Amino acid sequence: MNSILESKIKNLPDSPGVYQYFNDKGKVIYVGKAINLKNRVRSYFHNGVTSPKTLALVSKIADLQIIATDNEIEALVLENNLIKEYKPRYNVNLKDDKSYPFIKVTKEPFPRVYPTRRVIRDGSKYFGPYTDVKNMKASLRTINQIFKIRSCKLDLTKENIEKKKFKVCLDYHIKKCDGPCEGLVSEIVYNEMVNEVVKLLKGKTDDLIEDLNKKMQAAVSDLNFEKAAEVRDKLNQLMAIASKQKIVSENLEDRDIISVAYEGRDCACTVFNVRAGKLVGKKQLHLSFEEGEELSNLYASSIKFYYAEFVEIPDEIVLETEPTDIILLNEWLNLRAEKKIKFIIPKRGATFSLLKMCKENATLQLKEIHLQKMKREGHIPHVLAALKRDLRLDVLPRKIECFDISNLQGTDTVASMVVFEDGKPKKSLYRKFIIKDADGPNDFLSMQQVIRRRYTRLIEEKANLPELIMVDGGKGQLSSAVEILDELGFHKYNIIGLAKRLEEVYFPGQSEPASIPKTSSGLKILQQVRDEAHRFAITFHRNRRDKRTFKTELTEIKGIGNSISQKLLRELGSLEEVKTADFAKLEKLIGKQKAELVINYFAENKDKAD
Repeated sequence: MNSILESKIKNLPDSPGVYQYFNDKGKVIYVGKAINLKNRVRSYFHNGVTSPKTLALVSKIADLQIIATDNEIEALVLENNLIKEYKPRYNVNLKDDKSYPFIKVTKEPFPRVYPTRRVIRDGSKYFGPYTDVKNMKASLRTINQIFKIRSCKLDLTKENIEKKKFKVCLDYHIKKCDGPCEGLVSEIVYNEMVNEVVKLLKGKTDDLIEDLNKKMQAAVSDLNFEKAAEVRDKLNQLMAIASKQKIVSENLEDRDIISVAYEGRDCACTVFNVRAGKLVGKKQLHLSFEEGEELSNLYASSIKFYYAEFVEIPDEIVLETEPTDIILLNEWLNLRAEKKIKFIIPKRGATFSLLKMCKENATLQLKEIHLQKMKREGHIPHVLAALKRDLRLDVLPRKIECFDISNLQGTDTVASMVVFEDGKPKKSLYRKFIIKDADGPNDFLSMQQVIRRRYTRLIEEKANLPELIMVDGGKGQLSSAVEILDELGFHKYNIIGLAKRLEEVYFPGQSEPASIPKTSSGLKILQQVRDEAHRFAITFHRNRRDKRTFKTELTEIKGIGNSISQKLLRELGSLEEVKTADFAKLEKLIGKQKAELVINYFAENKDKAD
């Protein structure tokens, strides 16, 4: 620590505020907030710090600046703004935040509705951000089909209209606009329509339908059938929209469901907007961060980035886990929404199922982010680089072969080998092994047998070893595999064992296992490979066991195998029905030759019984 930085840390105030760390090039590398700047900043430089992320950050701090605030909520808002402005390396950052569009409802006597990427605090209403531009365009098309919102940019003040400065355009003649420019519709009536648009954008479709129903009935009562017909047409279109909105909850509270999925340095955040029990919208954010970030902090950052924009804040926010600074976030949201907001962290029930669905969407979004990144960068998947680093390999593990043993109390022992190339399963290279001469459940001997068979074949084919060999199990399974590889004359190879219980990695020649950080994408790919090997082995084992245990009198007939027997039992329902079936029915099911075998067999057996 340099003397200038040390002096600044000694003279920090006890007040709330924001602190910024700079590297030796004067670049902001971290922004944080604190209720007590002195205590918070000093905590980074204590000897007891063990977090790898914090240690890496501290090693690069060359300077410090602070901004004092009146309270912690002000500090939270300022921190968020500075993070968005500087995108410091060691903060969670929002990617592509400036590109998200909004739908703007202007603050004018006769408001306009149009898309914008510029948010100005001019009293207008903003709806979004729309992370999918197609959804925004679809919403605008719906509005233009149902409502007669003006498309012009004319300055429609009362004075300009009275002076007859403007003339109606084509939109008026094709009944897309009611002509406010010539005073053909009053400001009150026009703004009633705009309020209906706002309800639609907020997802309050059911409320809007109820209001329009009342309006239609009132028009009928006043014998204003033309007005009633116009409202009826709106209702029909809105009811078509409402029928497409998925009902996901019997609870009619307005709520947002937020879930994140992360891998490597990328985090995908999905937000489901549920209004009156219906899923009315989905928003997605892409965050980036340094590895080692806590899940609670990812949720806190997602909340700050999403609700810092001009978005509607619902009554309830459903999360997978409690975010960092939950009390402070709650106070901030209460102030922004001017009402009480409740955080919900469900553990079971319908809300938990909805959260699970949101999580699946976030996971799919994360996969899409990685696919786009691979296409854009045109190089190796990030997970392989992470795995190479975590396992301290000399080469990139482009090809991984993983082995798993499966048996039931020592019977029908089988093994599987699955292959992953460039981080993806290569099913055409999967192999199944029936373990021969297995005397009881002995996974070690079984592993030796399958390793010998696989890599003897590789020698015969003069093929290369994969960059990484993996066995499902601990030290015993790994040692068994290493013994055979050495016996076959292999000298330079990479092999590991992955134990299920604590997800520990075993290396040859090391008595103690190594742990890979739980957040590392390297560990995730190992788990994926191991689980796929286990699934493949279990499926093979189950099929063999089923074949061995399936036995019926039909299988005793020479020329009638398991598949024909199963077909007959499936189609006719029982063995008794097969015995009494006539030749025509059997011929239709299994053909003339097989039908004769069945008929003759049961006829002979009947004669013997008689």
